[in-house]
Amino acid sequence: MGTSARMAAVLQSLHPARGDRGLIGSDPEVCARALGVDGVALSLLSSDQASELVWVSRDGVSGPLEDLQFTLGEGPGVDAVARGAVVLEPDLARLPADRWPMLLPELASLGVGAVFCFPLLVGRVCLGALTLQRRQVGPLSEAGMDDALILTGALTAVLLDGGAASDALMATERPSDLYRAAVHQATGMISVQAEIPLAQALLRLRAYAYRHGRPILEVAEDVVARRLDFRNDGPEPDVAGRKRG
Repeated sequence: MGTSARMAAVLQSLHPARGDRGLIGSDPEVCARALGVDGVALSLLSSDQASELVWVSRDGVSGPLEDLQFTLGEGPGVDAVARGAVVLEPDLARLPADRWPMLLPELASLGVGAVFCFPLLVGRVCLGALTLQRRQVGPLSEAGMDDALILTGALTAVLLDGGAASDALMATERPSDLYRAAVHQATGMISVQAEIPLAQALLRLRAYAYRHGRPILEVAEDVVARRLDFRNDGPEPDVAGRKRG
């Protein structure tokens, strides 16, 4: 297994500099180009097994793809983490509708044609998943596949090496530093409001976001700002003091 010149350059810059609050030093757009895809995203599992997005291409739809997987609880990243195995889907249009029944229509609307997901494994423990997405259908090239596997191993090593990445990882244990900080805070608030466990509170938040076609971060921000309340027992929570449903 070899590494392309472009990927070699990405690997050399993976470690964040001291004082850098990011976990990964490399530019994800440069990484995506090296792999021959339109976008990359790295999500890690937090201590409560929730997915936290820590590195993502700014251009394209990798961010929305990760948010959809988080909201719906299904997708290539979810499968890769659950199975501890690579998930390669070079043509989403050919998948059976029941593979990811809620996610597939959303991916079609985003124009995603292919997804490739690689779990970050340490023995039997999964730290998270690297997800690649591309508009064009078709498998990764042989060189692209080699590069993706090498990158996955390198990312795992960076997160475990005790250097600057570990310092950044410790810093992000503060909820306010997390990409989905509002989701974590809203989940706790819903748990108190509805008197339900945290896991069930997160499911209610996800369900509300999906049912209303809204990003989960946006809904969570409404909960944190007290514009949305889950105290009632009806089909919909109160919004700005008015019951819906």
